[in-house]
Amino acid sequence: MLRFPRALRASGLAASALALSLAATACGAPGESEDSGSGGSGPIKIALVDAQSGQLSSLGKWEHKGVKLAVDEWNAAGGISGRKIQLDVFDDQGDPTVGTNIARKIDSQNYIAMLGTAESAVTIAMAPILKQAEIPNIASGQSPGMVALKSPFLFLNGPTSTTYDETLAKYMVENRKLTKIAMITNNGAYGKGEHDAFLKALAARGVKPVADEIVTADQKDFTAQLTRIRQKQPAAVFLGAEEVESGLIVKQARDLGITAPFAGAAPQGTPVFIDTAGAKNAEGTIVSSPYLSNEVSDAAKKFATAYKTAFNEEAEMHGAKAYDGAQILLTALKNSNVAKGKALAEAIRAVRHKGLLGDFVYDETGVGIKETDIGIVKDGKLIKADG
Repeated sequence: MLRFPRALRASGLAASALALSLAATACGAPGESEDSGSGGSGPIKIALVDAQSGQLSSLGKWEHKGVKLAVDEWNAAGGISGRKIQLDVFDDQGDPTVGTNIARKIDSQNYIAMLGTAESAVTIAMAPILKQAEIPNIASGQSPGMVALKSPFLFLNGPTSTTYDETLAKYMVENRKLTKIAMITNNGAYGKGEHDAFLKALAARGVKPVADEIVTADQKDFTAQLTRIRQKQPAAVFLGAEEVESGLIVKQARDLGITAPFAGAAPQGTPVFIDTAGAKNAEGTIVSSPYLSNEVSDAAKKFATAYKTAFNEEAEMHGAKAYDGAQILLTALKNSNVAKGKALAEAIRAVRHKGLLGDFVYDETGVGIKETDIGIVKDGKLIKADG
């Protein structure tokens, strides 16, 4: 594997966003290299924006590793049109304000495209700036709010909550006959997207939740909400929150005597969720995901082996999503002879990618994949569900 020099720099902005520069070749500070667009001769500059610190940092670190693996592979094969790919990583701290400041920096320093974020609220905050600057962005969140922006420069490297939760509701209600369902979601962009999508999917099946509790995105004590849920004696509890918060909710629920299985989307299939909740507490959690394990295909096995070799840890869904997104962007850059702006966005939309999460075909919404599978957490691991 190639080794990247690191330089930690203050962003110089009021929100004090940090940028961790990982250049694929020896080069100057961000913004000092030659033109990254078509016709240039310097490195092709791509920004990766994700939380590298704070409660959501596990997402950002998985994303970084997935993207870095793809970039390393392309650079080892000669780059694109003889040019190396320069990957610079910016820490948005999971904060939309920090994200908007980084978006302006990406614009001023001539990045050709952006990968990330994994946090829907941050992506939504950055999108108008990137749209005005005509900088294509392949993001990893799943809130339908991103699609609602209707930006021709915003693409997703996975399904939206609509897909995740339609698949989940169908399995729970039709396959498992679970209709006495409680909901607990947070009020962030991700949680609201999950709440609305799952509620709609239940309504389509004539099911109304027995409880619908909303928490804040930074809440730590859920006793009041879980006590109300316990009183309803649900057969299952839907979770619409990120990894750490979801894990805390499950742990506290079990302490309060709630024994019903939990259900949710991508966050509930991660090692961070299972570790935070405790494997025993997470047992039986129902998960909707486009990437259930590293064993789902030969491509997944190959990716997981390369990931383990590079980073000495097991791959998981967020790293796989980021890897797919990076492959789509790099393929579009190759196909377009390193175009930028509208031409690069059109090249991304034209890519047909057989990825780790499925077959990507982008439509006018910027969504390229619309299928998930159902998994169950068993003995601390996510496995494919029967039936």
